[in-house]
Amino acid sequence: MSCSCLCMSLYRGADRIGRFYTAHCPQDMALCMHRQKLNPLALALAAAFALNAPAALADDEEPPIAVPAPPKEPGQTVVHADDMDGEMSVILHAKGNVVATRDDQRVESDWLDYYQTKNRVKAGDRFRMTRGGDVITGTTLDYNVDTYSGTGMDPVFSMARQNQTAVKPAPGAPPAKPVTLRGDGSQVDFQGQNQYRVYGSRMTTCDPGDEAWYLKSSRTDLDYNTGVGVAHNAWMQFYGVPILYSPWLDFPLNSNRKSGFLMPTFKTGSSGTEFSLPYYWNIAPNYDATITPHINVKHGNMLAGEFRYLQPDYSGRIYTEQLPKDKLTGESRYAWSASHSQNFGHGLSFGMDFNQVSDNNYFTDFGDQVAIASNVNLNREAWLNYALGWQGGGGNVTLRAQRYQNLTINPVPGDIPYAKMPQLTFNANQSLPSGFSANLISDLTRFDHPSLQNAERLVLYPSVSWNFDRSWGFLRPKLGVNYTHYNLDAFQGSPSHVQTRTLPIFSTDAGLYFDRDTQFLGRDHLMTLEPRLFYVNIPNNRDQNSLPMFDTSVNDINFAQLFTENRYSGYDRINGANQITTALTSRFIDQSNGLERLRLAVGKRFYLKDDVTQTVNQPSSDLLLSAGGDLTREWRFDSSYQYNQQLGMTERYNAQLRYNPAAGKIASVRYRFGRYEQLDNSNNYGPMRQVDVAAQWPIARRWYAIGRYNYSFIERKPIERLAGFEYNDGCWSLRMYSQRYVTDPTTTKNAWFFQLELKGLGALGNNGVQDTLRLAVPGYTKINE
Repeated sequence: MSCSCLCMSLYRGADRIGRFYTAHCPQDMALCMHRQKLNPLALALAAAFALNAPAALADDEEPPIAVPAPPKEPGQTVVHADDMDGEMSVILHAKGNVVATRDDQRVESDWLDYYQTKNRVKAGDRFRMTRGGDVITGTTLDYNVDTYSGTGMDPVFSMARQNQTAVKPAPGAPPAKPVTLRGDGSQVDFQGQNQYRVYGSRMTTCDPGDEAWYLKSSRTDLDYNTGVGVAHNAWMQFYGVPILYSPWLDFPLNSNRKSGFLMPTFKTGSSGTEFSLPYYWNIAPNYDATITPHINVKHGNMLAGEFRYLQPDYSGRIYTEQLPKDKLTGESRYAWSASHSQNFGHGLSFGMDFNQVSDNNYFTDFGDQVAIASNVNLNREAWLNYALGWQGGGGNVTLRAQRYQNLTINPVPGDIPYAKMPQLTFNANQSLPSGFSANLISDLTRFDHPSLQNAERLVLYPSVSWNFDRSWGFLRPKLGVNYTHYNLDAFQGSPSHVQTRTLPIFSTDAGLYFDRDTQFLGRDHLMTLEPRLFYVNIPNNRDQNSLPMFDTSVNDINFAQLFTENRYSGYDRINGANQITTALTSRFIDQSNGLERLRLAVGKRFYLKDDVTQTVNQPSSDLLLSAGGDLTREWRFDSSYQYNQQLGMTERYNAQLRYNPAAGKIASVRYRFGRYEQLDNSNNYGPMRQVDVAAQWPIARRWYAIGRYNYSFIERKPIERLAGFEYNDGCWSLRMYSQRYVTDPTTTKNAWFFQLELKGLGALGNNGVQDTLRLAVPGYTKINE
C-alpha cells in the first residue's frame, strides 16, 4: 500500500528522544496511521519554519538546549522534548525542554503545540527563536510556518544577519555590511520571511551590556528585503535623556544607500547659529539627491540641494544654496556649482566646471576656513578633448573656454585673471630610433579682460630629445624652438598691432647614482650619493617688458624649479639663460624595511650670463638645502632652507618634527620663516615668522585632547587657535572644540563645533568636523575608526 503519511521511528536511550516528520515513507518503515493517541515519548515532527530574528537589550539569555544535530534532508522539521503526545495528523503537544528545528531555524520553549493541518505553532511559557545569526526570545509565540507570519509577545531580539536585501548595490560598490540591532518590545509581528513589526520597541546597535543610547518608538518596521527600518513616534535617548524626536525616522539595516533623513547639523559662531536637517533621496543606484533646509538665526532660512549622477560614460554633480532674503542685507544670496565629465568613446571626451556666488562676501559669511582660503577665483570652464594615438606616439587636442568670478574685496585690475575665450591646444610626441623622441607643444588662446588689453596669442614649441637611462645614471639632452605670436587689440589710444618672439632652447639633464652598504644608527643601511647637473641655454637678448602678461608669473625657487628651463609659469615670459644647476642628494635607506631614514640635499643654480627679463641680475641663485626622513617608525622630520649669498641673508626656512606612535596619537611642531612672503591670500607682502603646534593625544581612558596653535611673531597675535576634546565610548563618540582664525588682515572668525556620533547610526552635529580637524592637525585620525 502506497501513501503519503506520517513516518515514525523510535530511539531508545537515556534522553528518550525520537523523530517525527512528514514525508513519503521509506518502504522499510512506512506506516499509514489514522487518528490515534500517541504515548509520551521523544519524536520527530515535520514542520516548515522560517524566521528572521531581531535581538535584545537583555543580556541574561539562557544558553540553547543541547540536542542531537537535525536531519540532513532539507525541509524536515525535528522536535525534541521530554514529553510528547497528541493526535496524529491533527496536533502534537510537546513539553519540557522543547526544541524544534528546520534547516537553519530553531525554536526552543517550555511547551509547544503544532497544528499539522494549519502548519501553525504555538509556544510558551517562554520561547527562543533563531535563524542564522538572529535570535528572538519572548513569552508566547503564535506562528504559521508556511506564511512566515505570526505574533510573539514580550520580544527581546538580537539581529546579526548577513545581508539579505533584494536591492542590489550600484555596480562596483562594495558588498553591503550588516547592521547588528539589539532591542526589545511589547509585541513582534512576523509579516513575512524577512519582515517584522515591533510595538513599543527600544533598539540600539551598542554591544551587549551597553545601553548608552537607544531609539524608542511606538512602532518599528524592519524590512530586510529592502534593507530599511522605519521607526514611528521615535525618541532618540542618550543615557535615558531624550535628545531628538521624530514622528517618522527611517534607518538602514545594512550599508546600502537608502532614502531618508540624515543626522541634523548644529553649528554656531561668527556666522550665527544654524540648524540643518538633510534629506537623502536614493533615486536609483546611479542617481541620488540631498535636500537640506538650513535655519540660520543670523541670516535667515536657506535651502541647499545636491544632485549626483553616474553612468559608465559620464558623471556629474549639481549643487546650490538659496537664501531668498538675508536678514542683515535684505538681499537674495545664493551659490551654484555644477560639474560634468563625459567620455564619448574613440578618444573624445567633454567636461565642464561652473561656480558662482551672489556676492564677494558669500564664503566669508557662510563658508568655513577651507572655503574662504580656496575660493578667491571661482572657476567656470568647459573643455572638449580628443586623444590620438599612432604607432610610436600619440597626442591630444583640447578646446577650452574659461572665465573666473573674482571674490577679492575692492580688487585692482591685476587681481582679476584673464578669461580664455577660447583656448585651443595640441600636444604630441613621437618615438624615434636610438632613444630619440620628437615633441610638440602648441597653444592658441584669446585673452579677454574687462579693463586690460585683450589679444590672441599663439605658442609653438617643437623639440627633439634623447633619453639615455642606465642603472648608474642618465643623460637627457633636448633642443627646441619656442615661437610666440601676439595679435594685440587697440588699447588706451594705442592701435592694434602684432608682436612676435622666437627663441631656441637647449637643455641637458644628467645624473649619476652611487651606493654602498653602511651602518647608520646601529643598523644596516644603503647609502646613496646622487649628483645631478642641469644646463639650459636660451639666447634671449630682447627686453620683454613690451610684451603683455596674460597668464604668467614668477615661480618660487625650490628644488623642483631648479631643474626647469623657464623660471616663469605660462608663456608670456621666457628667461634668457646660460646657466647650470648643480645638486647633490644622499639617502640612507634601512635595508630591513625600506624606510628612508635620512635624506640630505643641496642645490644651486649658476648664471653664466645676465637675463634681460630681470631688473637685477646675480651670478647665482639662492642656495637650497633640505633634510628629512623617518628617524624611527614614530619620529619624522622635514626641513628646508633658502639662503641668499649675495645679501648674506636667509630668505626662508621651514622645519617640522612629527611624533606619531599610534593612531590617535600624534603631535607636531612646525616653524616657518620668510623674509618677503605673500600674506593672507592677498596682494600684501612682508616678512613672515610663525610657529605652528598641533596635537591629538589621549589624556585619560577614552578621552583625547585635540588642539592647534598657530602664532605669528611679526603680527604678535595668533593666526589660528583650536582647542577641544574627543571621547570614545565604543558605542558612541563625542567631539567638542572651538576655533578662531584670521580670514584677512582685519577680520577673524569664531566657530564652535559639536558632534555626537552614534555607532551604526551616524553623527549628530556638525558634518564638517572631520574636514576641519584633518586640516588643523596633520595626521589626525578618527578615534572610533
